[in-house]
Amino acid sequence: MNTIQVLSPTNNEISEVKESMNNFNGAFNLNKSGFDPNMPGHSSDHSMVFRQEPRTAKKELAGIGLPQNIRLEIGLMLDDHQCALTIALHQYNKHHWLTEGAESFFSIHHMLDEHIQKTQKHIDMIGERVARLGVVPTAHPVTQHKLSYIKHEVEGRYTMRDFLRNDLENELKMQEMMRKTITRAHEAHDYGTAEVLQEVLLDREDFGYHIYSLLEDDTLVRGMNHLLDQQNDIVRRNSINSQDKFQ
Repeated sequence: MNTIQVLSPTNNEISEVKESMNNFNGAFNLNKSGFDPNMPGHSSDHSMVFRQEPRTAKKELAGIGLPQNIRLEIGLMLDDHQCALTIALHQYNKHHWLTEGAESFFSIHHMLDEHIQKTQKHIDMIGERVARLGVVPTAHPVTQHKLSYIKHEVEGRYTMRDFLRNDLENELKMQEMMRKTITRAHEAHDYGTAEVLQEVLLDREDFGYHIYSLLEDDTLVRGMNHLLDQQNDIVRRNSINSQDKFQ
């Protein structure tokens, strides 16, 4: 059962992301190839002309002159990335729909819209690269979540800072895993995959920077009480403390 934490105002979102990253043991599902009866979407009562099992590589070159074992290894890594990006897309959609508040409803709503559009592009770029390597990419939504090295947050409405913290954690995990694949692709002389992922990685780093900047403790909005109670308490009715992040 997922535990829902009620956050106090003193929680540091960026520190929580760092803690989660320290506990992240990202690994690729390199042993998940072919039909698996435990995987959703791996069995059917429909009569279809069968050509290739899921997450397997064609024996022939598939138009790219890399050995089958390399194409399969890199293809499985890339398939895990497109699964993770699909989970990130669903989570961004949720946060996009639920934006609210003076600082979020317009600005963050539009930022998340950009993240959604580029994430859709990245899924397509990586999925096509998987296919070009002769590997069958995963498309079943439940199987995608099982294979993804990031997981969707628990259902429900939370604060915008909670939403953004969860998105930042996902972005940092995807960056880390993409760097692993880029390194491996160079070792395997799969420079095409490296180029595709480097383009995607640069955008994901931008997304992480966008969200990190939003979670920083500086803000133009310090509350509206001073407009309502006529006490001019823009920073409360006490002395200003530069160390107080919530004044």
